[in-house]
Amino acid sequence: MTLYSLAQEPTMLHYAVVFLVVALIAAVLGFGGIAAGAAGIAKILFVVFLIMAVVSFIFSYRRR
Repeated sequence: MTLYSLAQEPTMLHYAVVFLVVALIAAVLGFGGIAAGAAGIAKILFVVFLIMAVVSFIFSYRRR
């Protein structure tokens, strides 16, 4: 996998940010249910991203 192909793949952090932006726009426009759903998805994806990042750092540290 090259650096170029990594840059082209969307990551979970990207999706978390997208859902956060959707939640903020929906909240400003007054769509409460949509905003709550998008915010919930953004929180879940962000937590999953953090867990996977920590696990990745631990495994890469152990290989050295």
